[in-house]
Parts: sequence; structure tokens; C-alpha cells
Amino acid sequence: MTTHITGTREQWLTARLDLLEAEKELTRRGDELARRRQALPWVRVEKDYRFDTEDGTVSLADLFKGRSQLLVYHFMFGPDYKAGCPSCSSVADGFDGSVVHLANHDVALTAVSRAPLAKLQAYKRRMGWSFPWASSQGGDFNFDFNVSFTETQQREGGIDYNFRRGGHAMDMTPAPAPVVEFAATCGTDAATYARDRPGMSAFVIEDGVVYHTYSTYARGVDGIWSMYQWLDRAPKGRNEAGVWWRRHDEYGAR
Repeated sequence: MTTHITGTREQWLTARLDLLEAEKELTRRGDELARRRQALPWVRVEKDYRFDTEDGTVSLADLFKGRSQLLVYHFMFGPDYKAGCPSCSSVADGFDGSVVHLANHDVALTAVSRAPLAKLQAYKRRMGWSFPWASSQGGDFNFDFNVSFTETQQREGGIDYNFRRGGHAMDMTPAPAPVVEFAATCGTDAATYARDRPGMSAFVIEDGVVYHTYSTYARGVDGIWSMYQWLDRAPKGRNEAGVWWRRHDEYGAR
């Protein structure tokens, strides 16, 4: 027998209409946050970042592919990983199909990682994805946008992630069990795994000049992690007790 509250259809409708008002308020607040994101000052990108892509070595401006806006997903796939992060892989499952729609609305979307291009392409084939994926290996892009860190920063506690120093689970010593577990699935150790982090950044190009407009990290990625948007509407919500998700080709038959 269920332990959850039950009721009549009329009671459900009354409660649902009350919740609807709260949902509408959240929607309005979300709209206002979007306006505030778009009102942030633009910062001119001065450095000449280079990326390895299937089209050869390109600039940051080239990643726009003729669009005026560029969204970059900072995918955790360090040079020493043997596979991409399971969490980032789940996020990518959700946005892979959106790329064509965004491209037809003046927005380019690409993932960027530090792993060599050959590794990224092999993993992309394994996952069956079609989105663009560029390698920033050997460059400063990931470091400048605070999603990759050096061993020295890690050792000396000098990691600034999500606009603050320390406090993230990946900065803890010893590493929490989920970090160790994810690192193992990527074929590396926890310290190496934690030198790359997830996030997304937005850019715009005007008169040939590229500007950085927005970045978000950690839980800020939840909004583009479509799996969680569905779970938040399921009867039992996220209902989590530790790490439960896997790469989509690692689940058993159901």
C-alpha cells in the first residue's frame, strides 16, 4: 500500500492549480534571469585560440560556422582519459539532437575538450553522436575559461571553479567515492580526472570580433542536462542514492 498522500480528482485539481501558480512564477523568474544573462557586459576575446577539428585546425571565430552566436559545452575528456566523463556523456545525449535546430536559428553549438581529436572522434562514433567536437589540446582555452587546471594548482589548492576557490567535491582529499568511480570509468585516477570540469560558455561575433558573454559551471549545467528536467517531473523526482547513471551503451537490457 502506498505511503504517499492520495485524494480525489477534485482534490488533485485544487492542488495542481495551486502548484500551477508557483510554476508560472518560476517561469517568470526564469525569463527575467535570461534577460539578465543577455544584459551581461561582453568581454572581447583577445587571445588567438586554436582548435583541432574534422575540418583541420581552426580559430574560435571559425567555430561559429557563419552564425553570430556560439555555445560551447566544456566536455570533461582530459588528454589522459580513455573515455569521456559519464555525466558529460549524459548531457551530450540530450543536446545532440538540438544542434541542427540551433544552427537554423543563428546559433552554433560545439563541445570542446582537451583530449586529442582522434580520441574524441572515436568516442563520438561509439556514442553515435553527430554534434561538432573540437580538441583544445595544447592550448589555453580550457584553462582560461576555468574548466581545466594544472597539477600545481591542484596540489596547492589554487583551483578557482564556479567563480570561487575550493568547496567543490572534486577538490576534496581524499576524493569522494563518486569521483573515484567516475575516474575509473574514464580509465584514470581521481586526481587526473578532477583536473577537468564541466561547464558551458557563450560567445558572440560582431564585425569579426569575438566576445565572451556568459559561462556557467557545476549545478549551472543542470538546466541543459535534459535527463534531470524529465526526472523533476516524474512521480518520485530524482530519487537518487549515489551515482546511478551510466553511458547509454553501458546499461543492461531492460
